[in-house]
Amino acid sequence: MRKLHMKMSMSLDGFVGETNGNVDWIFKTGDAESKDWSVGQAQEAGMIIMGRKSFEGMAPYWPTSTDVFAKPMNEIPKAVFTRNGFKGVDLGDDKSPAAASWKNARVFDGDLAEGIRELKAGEGKPIVAIGGAEFMRSLIATGLVDEFYLAIHPVILGGGLPIFNGLATPLYLKLADVKSFPGGTTVHVYRSA
Repeated sequence: MRKLHMKMSMSLDGFVGETNGNVDWIFKTGDAESKDWSVGQAQEAGMIIMGRKSFEGMAPYWPTSTDVFAKPMNEIPKAVFTRNGFKGVDLGDDKSPAAASWKNARVFDGDLAEGIRELKAGEGKPIVAIGGAEFMRSLIATGLVDEFYLAIHPVILGGGLPIFNGLATPLYLKLADVKSFPGGTTVHVYRSA
């Protein structure tokens, strides 16, 4: 059975984005060492999952990107979860393997928990969830996340988009690891209790 890992950057006051969705603060507070670590973690994924909005935003960018994240983002199989339909992404006539990995993403448009259980039932490397606040809140609510990788950035936003609000019951976790970086970002890895 595969594990599901959620990876998210957060401000010190618990927000994953500004109210308007802006996440520039993530890049202003990172450093080379934290980026290298994140790329290494990304390469450990067997599948990347995200919501439709994040997928539609990322798919046009990564196939032609020269960023160090481009290799894992373009090589690792992907799945997109949607409640409002998905028509695919228009990557033009790009026939590269990178574009194909986005064009060939699995689409789940039914019950989120059912789709996650289906993916977890397979064998292989962990499934890694990335993306926006709305998808993460829905994913957390399923109770199916095995590990939370929370990169806490040294910034206080004063308001924004939370992911742990509205839980029906408390979510108890066990601290599995902590990694600190020169720029002040600290990654906390928690396992479901």
